[in-house]
Amino acid sequence: MYAVTLGVSALWDRLFAWLAAEADIPLAVVPHAAPLPLPALWKRSDLGCAFMCGYPWTTWNDESSDRPALVAAPVPSPARYQTLPVYCTDIVVRADAGYTSIDDLRGARFGYTETHSQSGYQASRRLIASRATRSGGRWFGDVVGPLQTPRAIVDAVIDGRIDAGPLDSYWHDLLRLHEPATAARTRTIASTPMTASPPLVASARLDTPRRARLSAALERVATTRELFDVRSGLLLHGFARVGEDDYAPLSASNDAGAALGYRVLQ
Repeated sequence: MYAVTLGVSALWDRLFAWLAAEADIPLAVVPHAAPLPLPALWKRSDLGCAFMCGYPWTTWNDESSDRPALVAAPVPSPARYQTLPVYCTDIVVRADAGYTSIDDLRGARFGYTETHSQSGYQASRRLIASRATRSGGRWFGDVVGPLQTPRAIVDAVIDGRIDAGPLDSYWHDLLRLHEPATAARTRTIASTPMTASPPLVASARLDTPRRARLSAALERVATTRELFDVRSGLLLHGFARVGEDDYAPLSASNDAGAALGYRVLQ
């Protein structure tokens, strides 16, 4: 989810290699980039540690497989996260566009990643719900997707295929650090409220002692000297333990949007 560039991907590989050694649990990095579907990854019975969006985790209803187990959640280092395991959605437009607020987007073309994504769909739906309801149930002129990834959102905004779209704020901050020229071609016109970060999860079949070792090792990321450059490159303060109560508000908030009659982006 956060492999913004090849260099960033290599930093994540270093972090997970350290995690495997520190927790004494063999972890093999298995490529799973788009267009491969993320739900297929989350259902793997051999899943040791992977990022999962909080919305599909808290709303899990797949009877064919157990819900993955929470391990820990990232604590991004930029100041806006206040040393907490949280993130938000940045609504971006092209830098030279005339849009300055959400209100300006009425009738515009809006993109999204996947409907199961909190940052790429659900947070935007909640943000727009009351405006759309007051406007007869529709806000955008067109909704384009699924575009699958934040990178595809950025490309579509820059190319003019959409007028605006949502970006996971942590992904966005990594883009600003590692591809400042690309990031400068977009502009943020709004950000949603902070919610719990996408957690690292493991298969429910992974026994409790080994999951506990993974969680404990991830908590040590913040203070491990050998990971200083990894933390810097990943804009990562460290990781924190999280629980079901941290993600329950995602479902409640988005249900509130549905209660207003705004069940899908439109």
